[in-house]
Amino acid sequence: MPSHDKALAAAASAAASLMLVRSVVNELLPDELRDALRSGVGRLRSHMSSQHTITVDRKVDDLTSNHVFEAVKAYLAAHVNTRTQQHLCVSSLDEDDKMTVTMAEGEEVADVYDGTEFKWCLNYRYVSSDSGNGSRGNGGKHQLEAHSFVVTFPKKHKEKALSSYLPHIVATAKAMKAQERTLQIYMNNWEDWHPMDLHHPSTFGTLAMDYEVKQSIVDDLNRFIKRKDYYKRIGKAWKRGYLLYGPPGTGKSSLIAAMANHLRFDIYDLELTAVQSNSDLRRLLVGINSRSILVVEDIDCTIKLQQREGGQEDTKSDSSDEENGSEKVTLSGLLNFVDGLWSACGEERIIVFTTNYKERLDPALLRPGRMDMHIYMGYCTPDSFRTLANNYHLIDYHATFPEIEKLIKEVTVTPAEVAEVLMRKDDADTALHDLLDLLKSKLNDANVIKTEHSSANSQLDEEPNDSYRGDY
Repeated sequence: MPSHDKALAAAASAAASLMLVRSVVNELLPDELRDALRSGVGRLRSHMSSQHTITVDRKVDDLTSNHVFEAVKAYLAAHVNTRTQQHLCVSSLDEDDKMTVTMAEGEEVADVYDGTEFKWCLNYRYVSSDSGNGSRGNGGKHQLEAHSFVVTFPKKHKEKALSSYLPHIVATAKAMKAQERTLQIYMNNWEDWHPMDLHHPSTFGTLAMDYEVKQSIVDDLNRFIKRKDYYKRIGKAWKRGYLLYGPPGTGKSSLIAAMANHLRFDIYDLELTAVQSNSDLRRLLVGINSRSILVVEDIDCTIKLQQREGGQEDTKSDSSDEENGSEKVTLSGLLNFVDGLWSACGEERIIVFTTNYKERLDPALLRPGRMDMHIYMGYCTPDSFRTLANNYHLIDYHATFPEIEKLIKEVTVTPAEVAEVLMRKDDADTALHDLLDLLKSKLNDANVIKTEHSSANSQLDEEPNDSYRGDY
């Protein structure tokens, strides 16, 4: 018993001494010296262990944040096991923002990547919160802040950690951030862009289009965002052009919103009538961020673009404008950004032109290499009708479907017209019968017009032609 008491007393004395040393170190030694001691102990431990460690500091220097630290923080927040983790840290930017659950000081989070276990730990330290030399002993204010992430793993997997695992974390965090952020739609006013939050709910799942056409667009977009190295290798700007054409009410704007939500790209809605000159247009277009969609709606009628090769009268008019200092926005000014030298200012960019009348467009806009895909936004089809019925009434089938789909093939009705009828009534049965009545009415009107045309043509055939009388 005496020996046991002595052992306990010695252990207690050692623990007390250790706590005293730690307290003295924290109180008296400056932050830089404490960090150096901690680093030295860490190196000694590393040489004696079969494990390897990598430290990801919060800042690169006093002014520059380390984006890898933020990526690791976001990545680990999504991998924290709230059921097994004993100590968690919960934070929120404001009362409307969702809570973020992360690891707390001293806790470990294990992550398995490609068969290798990586153990993460978050280190904290006291830092001075005033501009003075403040140490705790001098009455300076100190606060505890996250300082660095430390990951531990077997030494033999050092190359995997540096060349594969950490880049995987950065890429994953980037994708998570893109999914969580609120998209923006920018409108131009003179030479500046003004953003607003974009909350358009359109997705490819809710878009009323022919299924095969819709799937081809999704496949093209997915292939585009994965081909950065390909575009660089072939020497082309990393961009893609889409021309959306068809009657009004066929979903061109909804398709653009679905593209933005699918890619998580911001939208820049360019109003050409608000642009005074090519130089103003260039300043606007250069100010567009990467990973964005540039939209020019109704390009055939928003502005009378000057032709690149005009006649003598056009040339005279252009010269007069230049002398008066009123240079106009020209077609060449727009095309230089679409596929000229200015097209390389920015990357991972989508360009969308819309028109109700494709035949009115200047051939220069339709030249191969400018608009990569020409997408016809046509009238309602059975596929798009079923999508609308599911959107508005959550039904996949109804007794009226066969007759409605048969009529849709015989008459011209836009998705907007179908949606308007389906929205009028909350009861699916009533709404579908109203739609059936609309389609029957359209079919009757079409038959009346067809009959009138046939009658008029018959009368013309029966009337004698006195314009020519032969001499016999």
